[in-house]
Amino acid sequence: MTDAQPSTLDTGTVLAADPDWWRQAAVYQIYPRSFADANGDGIGDLKGITSRVPYLVELGVDAVWLSPFYPSALADGGYDVDDYRDVDPKLGTLADFDEMIAALHAAGIRLIADIVPNHSSNRHEWFREALASPKGSAARDRYIFRDGEGSDGTQPPSDWQSIFGGSAWEPVGEGQFYLHLFAPEQPDLNWANREVRDDFLRTLRFWSDRGVDGFRVDVAHALAKDLTYPLRSHAELEATKLAEDGSHPLWDREELDEIYAEWRAVFDEYDPPRIAVAEAWVAPTRRHRYAAPTSLGQAFNFDLLRANFDAAEFHEIVDRNMTFAGETGSSNTWVFSNHDVVRHATRYGLPEDDSNEGDVGKQWLLRGGSPAEVDEALGLRRARAATLFLLGLPGSAYLYQGEELGLPEVGEIPDASRQDPTFFRNAGVEVGRDGCRVPLPWVADAPSFGFGPTAASHLPQPSWFARYAVDVEAADPDSTLSMYRRALALRHELHGEEKLAWVTLDEPTVLAFQRPGGWTVVTNFGSSSFALPDGLGGMEVLLASAPLDAAAPGIVVPPATTVWTR
Repeated sequence: MTDAQPSTLDTGTVLAADPDWWRQAAVYQIYPRSFADANGDGIGDLKGITSRVPYLVELGVDAVWLSPFYPSALADGGYDVDDYRDVDPKLGTLADFDEMIAALHAAGIRLIADIVPNHSSNRHEWFREALASPKGSAARDRYIFRDGEGSDGTQPPSDWQSIFGGSAWEPVGEGQFYLHLFAPEQPDLNWANREVRDDFLRTLRFWSDRGVDGFRVDVAHALAKDLTYPLRSHAELEATKLAEDGSHPLWDREELDEIYAEWRAVFDEYDPPRIAVAEAWVAPTRRHRYAAPTSLGQAFNFDLLRANFDAAEFHEIVDRNMTFAGETGSSNTWVFSNHDVVRHATRYGLPEDDSNEGDVGKQWLLRGGSPAEVDEALGLRRARAATLFLLGLPGSAYLYQGEELGLPEVGEIPDASRQDPTFFRNAGVEVGRDGCRVPLPWVADAPSFGFGPTAASHLPQPSWFARYAVDVEAADPDSTLSMYRRALALRHELHGEEKLAWVTLDEPTVLAFQRPGGWTVVTNFGSSSFALPDGLGGMEVLLASAPLDAAAPGIVVPPATTVWTR
């Protein structure tokens, strides 16, 4: 793999060496192929990101989380990595990366790089060597190869299913198969192999030496696996998917503690220490492993992302996660949208689904993602209210590119234009994640809506993107973009200790909490307006997600609205 020399840029003089910068940071996720295209080939690139640093400054974010930018065949949106220590030529060069991170740091913005440790791509030099090597070789031991079943060894070692559909085992001839929990182009690495562990420590240092401030760890709960025979059946795996005791053979195993303790030792070699946040889809009671200070230090909670727009659900989730943060010494991670889920402006416009833990976006994808099912106005109104609720909470806020524009999911992508392996592996049963990955609209009347200098766009942009373009929203003081900018500016001004105190109200569909310094957040989840009681009604309104009735005495919060007061 590439071992180019790290950048010699002195970024330490630009950003203060604050070891706690991440605890209440606003982190903006950039999906690089869909953010900004500098050369007009229809694919977003690193120079495009650098050109938009002033936009990120005006938005008010503290850090950027950069989704995979490594060489890749894009079998899974860049999460099939050919070389962990290089940049995809379609996105730029290592010099472009150095220029980008220098520009971000000069603007006071840190960078979190996505790292994909569970699997490489099938084009990685290690995997090509494994296929060219005999059964039982050291090269194959870096991955998970197993003998097939049946008299002639042509049957998979088990009936395990890939996350993307179909068998999790791919035949390579000579009676052997390799494991891929995701796409066949993503062979799982063998984390019981010392060489694999050491090479990733080398990768962490490579990017940290170039100035990367932290890492988002893809499927952090999957690295350690129990593959002793007999392998459990697919039905047995499904029955223990969220095992509370770490007994699942493929997910959330105790062996991860040792792996991430080694990562933590590398992070702590730097000043300030590099940070990490785990993407770990595990039971809430199991997140401690990843959020511990001896481990990665922070773990995503996707609880609000999966919740209905419901006061009781939001209250319980906040309480549970505040307790979790206190127990681990970590900070909370609040998120509504990312590159893997239906945008929350669309989710909140769908009928609620109490049968599936509020995961209405998933059900919508399985039904084909029809825009006709979406109440767009209601979805945006609720999304704005939920966002101000989230940005008022103590902890870090993870924002996904385009949500600051109120972008809905793009449901009307032709099958011939789709790219997500989920769509192809599930024979069209699920439309996949392309709808949240469509390139952003920057200029309403420009080719590709200003995404690049030409009309090229790797996923088709619908005509209605024009009304969500940055130039349109920047000129409108009531737009979603303007709301995000004001909220993030106020958040920097108001944030204090990582505490909140609930305010007791008589209306169960309204939640209110106070932060240190007299800052109060009130969200009306109901269908009727709510007049704040005297103690709150006479306060100064700092920001509201929807217009308030200026003629009403005191403060009256309309339905699906959040108000910040002081």
